[in-house]
Order: sequence, then structure tokens, then C-alpha cells
Amino acid sequence: MLYTEPKVTVLARPQFAEPAHLPVAWKGESSDGERLAEFAGRLCYMSQHNPAGRTTAEYLENIKRQRHGSVLEHANYTLLFEGVSRSLTHELVRHRAGMAYSQLSQRYVDESEASFVVPPAIVGDAELEGAWRAQVEAAQAAYVALVEQLMDRYRWVDDKVHRRKMAREAARGVLPNSTETKIVVTGNARAWRTLLELRSSEGAELEIRRLAVLAIRVLQGEAPAFFSDVEVYDAADRRPAARFLHSKV
Repeated sequence: MLYTEPKVTVLARPQFAEPAHLPVAWKGESSDGERLAEFAGRLCYMSQHNPAGRTTAEYLENIKRQRHGSVLEHANYTLLFEGVSRSLTHELVRHRAGMAYSQLSQRYVDESEASFVVPPAIVGDAELEGAWRAQVEAAQAAYVALVEQLMDRYRWVDDKVHRRKMAREAARGVLPNSTETKIVVTGNARAWRTLLELRSSEGAELEIRRLAVLAIRVLQGEAPAFFSDVEVYDAADRRPAARFLHSKV
């Protein structure tokens, strides 16, 4: 299978349980994650009575404007990314603060029928796609052959699970960066903002930029007040990018 677009699925979102003895005078519609962040911010000043009469969206807009982003760290969102390349995840996992990752292991998972991600730069060009496809198909065939040969070479290893792991971990060296992978990513709202601001900019690598724009749209649906200052637009290269009004919250 060849992927030309990633897939993003929400796996987990915050669940806020307001303490009965510290009720907030809420205004406007909001998600649990947004209310959690507002509650945390109001606790700092014991302003639960909401003296300014702000909606949650207005309160969080002021938080972003003032760059008091620490209260956003209480709200965590977990996303599943599929249809992304191992080249992309090599970049993604550089973002450590406030993030957690669990990725498909090539040592344990058979890649004999692995999928691949077509690099965005060549999508739609039949000649380039053909040349690229020939290379990944050859690499996959080499992987299958190596696994078989290595399983035979280490036939003296009685534990078949360990033998398969030995074979796959060696054979994976011939697979390209375009090999499709799946990864579960958890981050707090502040960490997501930082990651997505960097990776959705015009200077970001095209595949991770495409994923970042999609993740922005998904998270805007989950918690619009956290990402209300983000604008997705068509960049000079005719591909979507995003800009954050309140940078480095």
C-alpha cells in the first residue's frame, strides 16, 4: 500500500472533574481540557467568581496573549498518526518536553508487506513516482530475502521468536526512510502548540508539515480555544502551512 496522505485519530482527551468546593462561574461553551486550563489559571489568583465575566475562550485567549502558557500543560491529548514515514518520525521524536511516543517496532513486526509513504514532492509526477516505486519495491524484496537467509543462518537458535527478531532487526537495514510507520503521540496543549508551530511553518519538511497542518485541524476541533490563534493558509509553494499569532506561549 502506498500512502499519499497521513491519518490522524484522537485516542484520548482530558476529563475534567470540577471540585464542588471551588466552583467556577463558567461562561460560554468549552471542552473539558479548556475548562481544566481555566480552572488551573483561576486557582492561582482564586478568581473562580470570574470578576471580568469572561468566557472560557476569552480567558484562554488572554492567557495566550500574556504568554502564561504553563496552565495549558494540564490538558493532554493523545493522537495516533498513521500513513507517516520513518523519516518523519525521526524528526517528530526530537520534540521531547511535554511529549511521549510509542512507535511500531521493526524488530518485532514483519515488514514483508510493509506500506510506504510517497514523498509529497514527487506526488503527481508519474516518472518520479515510477522511479521511486521501483526502488522501494526492490528494497522490500531484499528485506524478504534477507529475513529468510538470516532465519536459516541462525537455525541453531531454538527460540523462534528470538530468531525472528534477530533476522528482522538485521534485515530492516535495507528498508528506506519512506517505510510507513504508526506512532502514538501524547502531549500537553502547550507542547503541542510548540511542536505544531515549528513543524507547520513554510520552512518545515513537506511531509511533517502536511501532518502538522492536519493535526492542527484535528486539535482545533477538540479544543478550539487552545488553537484559535492559528491560521492555516496556502504558502508560496502552493501547499498548506500555518502561522501562530501568539508565538511561544
